Amino acid sequence: MGRAPSRREQSCQDAGVIQLPLTTERLELRALTMSDLDDHHRLFGDASVVRYLYEGQLPREKAVPHLATRVNPRPPGEGKWLNLAVTHDGHYLGEVGACLHSAEHRQCEVGYVFLPEARGHGFATEAAAAMVALCFESLGAHRVTARLDARNMASAAVAQRLGMRHEAHLRENEWVKGEWTDEAIYAITEEEWRRSHTP
Repeated sequence: MGRAPSRREQSCQDAGVIQLPLTTERLELRALTMSDLDDHHRLFGDASVVRYLYEGQLPREKAVPHLATRVNPRPPGEGKWLNLAVTHDGHYLGEVGACLHSAEHRQCEVGYVFLPEARGHGFATEAAAAMVALCFESLGAHRVTARLDARNMASAAVAQRLGMRHEAHLRENEWVKGEWTDEAIYAITEEEWRRSHTP
């Protein structure tokens, strides 16, 4: 019989049930529900919010199926996202997510998208930091990345505040919304993250 995997050998697929909600100093990260429909549509129906995302503005008639795919608080399977609502004092601010890209190589990605009125208060950084911690502490990640449109300087600033290093700038590597776009890749390893979180 083989030995049980150590914590550092655990793959994301081995992770147990994630205890929700996650809480930070100011925020609650909770499972999305269909009662979030109006806020979800307001978020993804805003042209300024989706400017640098793959999808265009979300029509109201597509909001229900779009949200329904995100109502899943279980640990993500390979290639899948765990998406959570972010709230402050009960008010919906946006959504964050974590994706398992490779269980074998323990590679995860985080994403974040917020309403315009939630910007400029550090909410995105605070919520995304909680998702990075989730990847390392609960999902067994060795490395966590953030992949974004290189023109999205606000998102890049969040990645940098998370302690991620800018690893790559891929020129015109994706055709998005009728144009070739550049992609920026940021990343942090478990060792780097733990070192920065040691008192």
